[in-house]
Amino acid sequence: MTVTPQCVVALTWTLKDTLGEELDVLEEPVEFLVGGSDLLAKIEEALQGHSAGDAIDLHLEPQDGFGDYDDRLLFLEPRERFPENIEEGMGFEGLPEGCNPAAPRDRLYFVSDIYPDHVVLDGNHPLAGIALRIRLKIHKVREATEDEIGRGSLGTGFFRMEVDPSAGDEGEEPETPRTLH
Repeated sequence: MTVTPQCVVALTWTLKDTLGEELDVLEEPVEFLVGGSDLLAKIEEALQGHSAGDAIDLHLEPQDGFGDYDDRLLFLEPRERFPENIEEGMGFEGLPEGCNPAAPRDRLYFVSDIYPDHVVLDGNHPLAGIALRIRLKIHKVREATEDEIGRGSLGTGFFRMEVDPSAGDEGEEPETPRTLH
C-alpha cells in the first residue's frame, strides 16, 4: 500500500539542523495519521505515493516547520511566581496567575533563563527559526480507521507543542503537551 491522503504511516527519522547537528532520532517506528494533525504539511506532502521501505530526505525552512522565532513571545516574570525548584528548560502550560496578561494562555512556555528576581519564559517552539533536515523511513502503511479519521490524530504529533484547553475538566488530569516524539 502507498501513502494516501488519509492513512496511517509508521515512521522513524533522524532530524538535524542545516549544520548537520543531530537534534533528534526516532529509532522505533511510531504511527502517525496522514491527513490529520499529526504531521507537518510538507512532510505529509513528501510522503504521498511512497510505501513501506522507502526513505525520504527533506529540507524544511522555518515557515514549513515551526515558524520564525518571535521575540514577542519572550516574557520576563517575577521569580516569586514560580516554584523554588524551577530549572532552565522546564515547561509550563500558560503563565502563572499574576504574570503578564498579554501573554497567550494557550501556549507551552519554557524557562530560558533564571535570575535572582526574574524568570524568562519563551513561548516559541524549541525548533522555531531553525531550518531542518529530516531523513524519514517508512516502515508500514495501512488504512486509517473511521475512528482515527474522526479524531484527526493518533495522539503522536510530530514535535507539536499543544496545550489542550479542555484538559483538566471533570477531575481529569491535564493532557501532557507534546513537544518531541
